Amino acid sequence: MCTGRVDLSFVLRAFSNGADGVFIGGCWLGECHYLTEGNYDALSLMHICKKLLGYIGVEPDRLRLEWLSSSEGIRFADIMNDFSAQIRRLGRLGEGEGLDADVLRLKLEAVTQLIPYVKLVERERLRVPLKSEEEYNTFFASDELTRLFDESVAGKLTISQIMLLLREGPLSTREISEALRLDPAEVSRQLNTSSRQGLVRYDEGLRSYALA
Repeated sequence: MCTGRVDLSFVLRAFSNGADGVFIGGCWLGECHYLTEGNYDALSLMHICKKLLGYIGVEPDRLRLEWLSSSEGIRFADIMNDFSAQIRRLGRLGEGEGLDADVLRLKLEAVTQLIPYVKLVERERLRVPLKSEEEYNTFFASDELTRLFDESVAGKLTISQIMLLLREGPLSTREISEALRLDPAEVSRQLNTSSRQGLVRYDEGLRSYALA
């Protein structure tokens, strides 16, 4: 299967099902067998997914993308041995990050719910116009990309996590920030916005927020 067919949901599903690491192997850039430049799509997906993992507190290095050809069996074995050792150093998914299993599940679900929106943002604002691995790597490591991501995705990811957590019952701003390991000021800002939008309500008696 062409790496261009690998969807963000596939990677997140693997992590949600307990995989400690995800490896994607594709044709060398410029050698796509289907003439669709699918490996560049995979490169973009890898960078975006790593960014999302970092935002929810999961080690981005649990995801790895490498270029390989069918004649590079020894190199493939070396890469897999190295990746396996890397994952062992990182530890079990969640445990290595100090995330409770339920919180990890919620965070991965929050990202998964945002996939359609993230794809729209990628298509409209995060496309790299030129085709080289160096240009992709430079763009996704840039301050401009971080700014775009913060403006377009970070806030929605925060509120997605909050909404999922509030399904379990009313919680205060402090309880939400501690449970999700999020900045209290950002949690408060997102709750105020969501309250104006009618998504959550503040219970004066409980001094907590609940789903509207």
